[in-house]
Amino acid sequence: MDKNDNVQAPTSTVESSATSAQLPSAQAVTSPSASGANTAGTPSTALGNPDFLQNVQQRFDSMGDDAGSFLVGSLPPEVVRRVNALRNLQVEHHKIEAKFFEEVHALECRYLNKYQPLYEKRVNIVKGIYEPTDAEAKCAFDEDEHDEEAKKAETGEKTDEQKKEEEKAVGIPEFWLQVFKNSDVLSELIKEQDEPVLKHLIDVRITMQDEPQQKGFTIEFEFTSNEYFSNTILTKSYELRTGPDEHEPLSYEGPEIVKSKGCEIQWNKGKNVTIKMVKKRQKHKNRGTIRVVTKEVQTDSFFNFFTPPTVPEELDAELEDSDEMRMLAADFEIGHMLRDSIIPKAVLYYTGEAGDEDDGDYDEDDEDEDEDEDDDEDPEEDEDESHGHHHHHHAGGRGGHHHGGGKHGSSGGAGGKSRGGKQGSGAGANGAGQQPECKQQ
Repeated sequence: MDKNDNVQAPTSTVESSATSAQLPSAQAVTSPSASGANTAGTPSTALGNPDFLQNVQQRFDSMGDDAGSFLVGSLPPEVVRRVNALRNLQVEHHKIEAKFFEEVHALECRYLNKYQPLYEKRVNIVKGIYEPTDAEAKCAFDEDEHDEEAKKAETGEKTDEQKKEEEKAVGIPEFWLQVFKNSDVLSELIKEQDEPVLKHLIDVRITMQDEPQQKGFTIEFEFTSNEYFSNTILTKSYELRTGPDEHEPLSYEGPEIVKSKGCEIQWNKGKNVTIKMVKKRQKHKNRGTIRVVTKEVQTDSFFNFFTPPTVPEELDAELEDSDEMRMLAADFEIGHMLRDSIIPKAVLYYTGEAGDEDDGDYDEDDEDEDEDEDDDEDPEEDEDESHGHHHHHHAGGRGGHHHGGGKHGSSGGAGGKSRGGKQGSGAGANGAGQQPECKQQ
């Protein structure tokens, strides 16, 4: 049976198991004639009856996405029993599949240790701690393209200004800022006020969690000492669910990110780039007098990435299609992209040789600015409203996706079979929760 024709399709997997609909057991799914004798006749007579088929088609058309549920529920009882047996077999298949993904996740964790020496050498070159040898700096695979440029640089006369720049340059200045700007998705998050801060970013690395009760990954952003905040490392963690949701076992399509958690940035006074000061004119309702007040409002910034939206325990249909859920889905996609593409291939983003593999999955999103309502207790009205509505990072904002497509076909870090699998998955309740303090050194 096709995975989209489940007897009771899940309303959404952008929620925790506590808010998921309970999937009935095989015995719970019955046909209208299941109580007593088989009044529907044999399967051949029932399914061959024109009136029966017309009735099914009419109700099938009227039920839309729930048509699969109705169709199975309209079958003769003995067929329903057999379908339920197949559904139970499917659950067992998912359990075995989940074990496969767990082993893939463990394999990825082991291979991260093999990559680690390469990442350490990379960061030392970027920082200027290590100077590559001539052999290390020669790329034999593209010598025809770059050797000619190198020869021109060696033979050409350098100006005093060029010599000073070479002497002043340490490592690879602004390496990660350029990496991020060359990613179509991340570049949309970076605003003008973010760039001076991101110039201090010297390393982005990943750590993996592979505990029995907790699987996931953490992205660490290391900064040099700067005037903006006192943290040296900012973190963003993602929690994975590798097995089926116990409340919706038939909806399983592989591992998925179910929760993200940022950290608290210790901003120095007046240096918080995620807020801006806005002056407003307020008119008193009774006296008609006008006063000017200054307010802090949230503004778009890359650093909102460290404060993901929080999802309430109870999700209704309206919330599932809200901006918050779309932002959370985008947040999961960005974490997935950093982990599986940008961090491993940073130099290729820096040079422009790599691009966002899933760029086509992100739709352009026209954002409507919301007016900032002032809840001042004084009986005064704002004449000029601020448009400082806080959009975290839409990044195309597609609705919560299954996070397929890690290394070797992994999903969100644990071995999913395809990128961008099922729609509407992965946002656990309380997606952000309490923000931990970022690491200090």
